[in-house]
Amino acid sequence: MQEQTSITVNRPAILTRPLPHSSGQQNLALFRIYVAYRSLLSVVLLIMLVSPNTRQLVGSMNPTLYLTVALGYLATSVPLVGSLSTRMHQNQKMLFLVFLVDIVAITLLADCSGGMTSGLPILLVITAAASAVLLTNRTVATLIAALSVIALLVDTIRLILYGVVDTNALFPAGLLGALIFGVSIMVQAIAGRLGKAEKLARDRASDLYNLQRLNEQIVQHMDTGILLVDPNGLVRVMNKAATGLLAPERPVAVEQGRPLSDYSAELADQFEHWKVAGTHRARPFSVMDEAPPIIAHFRELQSNARGEALVFVEDYTPVTQYAQSLKLTSLGRLTASIAHEIRNPLGAISHAAQLLQESPDLSATDQRMADIIQHHSLRVNQIVESVMQISRREPPKPEYIALSAWLSEFVANYLKALNRPADISIECDYRELLVEFDPENLERVFANLLDNALRHSAMATGKETAKIVVSIDFTAHQCLIDIIDAGVGVQAADQAKLFEPFFTTVEAGSGMGLYLCNELCEINNAGLSYRPTSRGESCFRISLNQRAL
Repeated sequence: MQEQTSITVNRPAILTRPLPHSSGQQNLALFRIYVAYRSLLSVVLLIMLVSPNTRQLVGSMNPTLYLTVALGYLATSVPLVGSLSTRMHQNQKMLFLVFLVDIVAITLLADCSGGMTSGLPILLVITAAASAVLLTNRTVATLIAALSVIALLVDTIRLILYGVVDTNALFPAGLLGALIFGVSIMVQAIAGRLGKAEKLARDRASDLYNLQRLNEQIVQHMDTGILLVDPNGLVRVMNKAATGLLAPERPVAVEQGRPLSDYSAELADQFEHWKVAGTHRARPFSVMDEAPPIIAHFRELQSNARGEALVFVEDYTPVTQYAQSLKLTSLGRLTASIAHEIRNPLGAISHAAQLLQESPDLSATDQRMADIIQHHSLRVNQIVESVMQISRREPPKPEYIALSAWLSEFVANYLKALNRPADISIECDYRELLVEFDPENLERVFANLLDNALRHSAMATGKETAKIVVSIDFTAHQCLIDIIDAGVGVQAADQAKLFEPFFTTVEAGSGMGLYLCNELCEINNAGLSYRPTSRGESCFRISLNQRAL
């Protein structure tokens, strides 16, 4: 049952594309029916002449002429049968000629059989009706009906003059003529209305198909992921955005028809809770490690017994970035209001410590105390400066940066400004790789991360070394930049706190560097994480999502 559902929903559209114009095919079908009718009629008329039981009904006046006309009528059906694969049914002149031959043949056959008494003239009604359907020009169709009536009346008058029938035959001939005209006009009206109705239906079908395709394109190209889930929790339909958020490594067609729990157990649990409780409190969750957080909303497709539901999944990153922006705005206002309140007394303390240090009567113990005051005053000032940098930060101005060339130039300038021996290597095989980032923000991030890398490498090995490795994760559509050092790494218990403000593992640190780097990465649609390498080296990774590549 599950496989059958998957096959059903893989169709691109419920409606099929309507034919551009189907009236030609309909006319061809009617033309084939009429050709089959006249072929069968000619055969029946010949059989009636040769059969002993029906011989007296036809050809009694002139059997030779009847036989000749019947054979000629049958002969005309042969080329018509051969023309069924052509477009003869669209040639109005040829159709008019066919109906004209039918009128002449039926009139002659009726004349050889005694006129109205034979009953053959009634066949002219079928000819007039067929012409009213197959001939698009109503005037020509009416002309066929008029010629049928004229032929009928002329033949009847001729038979009266030759004494074959009496004048009473004019009345049924007149009634039959009126019937031929009535049938022709009525069929023309019906055919016209059916043609208009068919055209309207075709136009509406085309509009519905185009509207459906438009809806599909809109749904498929929405940033919001949409899933249609049946009561059993099977995904019947999902758009491209949902696939990118829930299963980026697999194609859309493969994903349809799978249980919701195959994508995320948390999503399946929220869906089940919504079905039972009828309400839902949206909670962000991640499908896999380092994947962007997503949030889900649920809606009933319609109130029916089937219980199908729509699941909307959205990338929660923009929401967190907006919340982060609000947080930074509030922090900026706070720091702006208290900066002077902190700096003024801090400056007074630092100045007093400097004066104490300049005193010649200061003992060694008091000198040590003054040094401690001076040192911690500088540290507090660094913290205030870091917070002020965050509060004064303007929105990023992203640019496309050729990463390989930018790294080479940045590292050269960094080492020149460092003015001491240090070893920083770069591994980047993607010379044409472009990333979108604010250049000033990227410089501050790399400067902070390289400062940490060189410091921790020196603490562990006595040498300031660092390595920058650039790679691409084609599955997650991310560019990865690793800054690796030779330090002892971060304890597992401290890794969750690395990017919190004022957290530091170094006594001289302010605890604001990594926090500032993380904030700068987030506002540039990037991520910053810590992960030890396979060789146990300490590594900070900058992940640029696809939209930032």
